[in-house]
Amino acid sequence: MYYKPGRILPLGDFYQPLFCGQFAGKSKLIGLKDDQGENISDRNEFYSELTGTYWAWKNTQQEIVGVCHYRRYFTAQPEPWYLKLKYFITHPFKIQKGPNPLIYTNNVEKYIPKILTEAEAKEILDVHDIVLPTARRFRYSIRTHYSKYHDIRDMEIVTEILKEKFPEYLNSWEKVLSGNVLYANNMFILKNDLFQKFMDWWFEMLFEFEKRENLESYQGYQRRILGFVAERLLTLWVIHNELKIKELKLIYFKKFKSH
Repeated sequence: MYYKPGRILPLGDFYQPLFCGQFAGKSKLIGLKDDQGENISDRNEFYSELTGTYWAWKNTQQEIVGVCHYRRYFTAQPEPWYLKLKYFITHPFKIQKGPNPLIYTNNVEKYIPKILTEAEAKEILDVHDIVLPTARRFRYSIRTHYSKYHDIRDMEIVTEILKEKFPEYLNSWEKVLSGNVLYANNMFILKNDLFQKFMDWWFEMLFEFEKRENLESYQGYQRRILGFVAERLLTLWVIHNELKIKELKLIYFKKFKSH
């Protein structure tokens, strides 16, 4: 998912760059755009990368469907020892158990070969239901975390929708809110059958949230509201449905953030 022109990494046909949202010069770009066909591209400021995910759902068909970002990519390769050491030194009181969930680097050429390949993804999905970024684990609950950075009323709206549309999810929802685990970034890889089921549920929830809330009341960073809600819903869906999850670290190319 791209939000503006940027470097397209040479990753082969398994990766298809998709330009999302509305920005100057988008119409002149060569490649896939999320404002063609059935789309919600004009709501990108609220949905973030989900306008691209929706476009892929409605306009494409393939065996495996996944989402990554122009600067975040899954990797199945071991983390280099020196980065493990650096993370240990710089995070002596970390809550996150295990290795660093993100590999920050500006060395693009060195890390391109470490980005998840089609063969690796297929091998993983032979024995797992879904690939997700390594879960973020907070020192406090998801409910508390959300209230620190957003309006907790958003989570109350989700609860209301679940009560009306998917009451079987309520117990799992409370476990998510009371727990400290979040699958962030709205990134995943699924086989098509599960992808279709997830999209049906995910966007029904998100569109219902949009109907019940005045999105124009959200300002600045908070205008990405449906992206934030979607992360909590993704976490709920995989936990409630007891999917067999494969967590992978993400390679984060720092230099792309400002481009």
